[in-house]
Amino acid sequence: MDDLIVKNITKIVTPFIQLYGIYIILHGHISPGGGFAGGAIIGASLILYTLAFGLDEGHKLAPHSLTSKVESGGIFWFILLGLVGIIFGGRFLDNQSAGFYMGGLGDIISAGLIPLATIGIGLKVASTMITLFHATIQED
Repeated sequence: MDDLIVKNITKIVTPFIQLYGIYIILHGHISPGGGFAGGAIIGASLILYTLAFGLDEGHKLAPHSLTSKVESGGIFWFILLGLVGIIFGGRFLDNQSAGFYMGGLGDIISAGLIPLATIGIGLKVASTMITLFHATIQED
């Protein structure tokens, strides 16, 4: 796309969209949102960038080598957190019975391992969205 206005607006708006996605991921345990919603917002911002600047620029911003590692790392992080619950004497992804600090209602530091798990989910969703989008529009 060669539209100067779209490119300039995309450059301005994309960091704010990504910041909002990070906010949704990090506050998903105390407000509506979480890893999936925040990851979808971040993935959509990368898709917007690719639509505005083209596939080559999209690959420069989020190359397949990076997104595939982030995809694998996100699910590995989630599984690792699940195993922490087992190691501390609970079940997979167990918080309270494994002895993690649960905090109080509305506290930022609360919910045990759930905020950490939403980070892994957010990374997985964002990287999967951009990988699928790039694979779908890639020309042979």
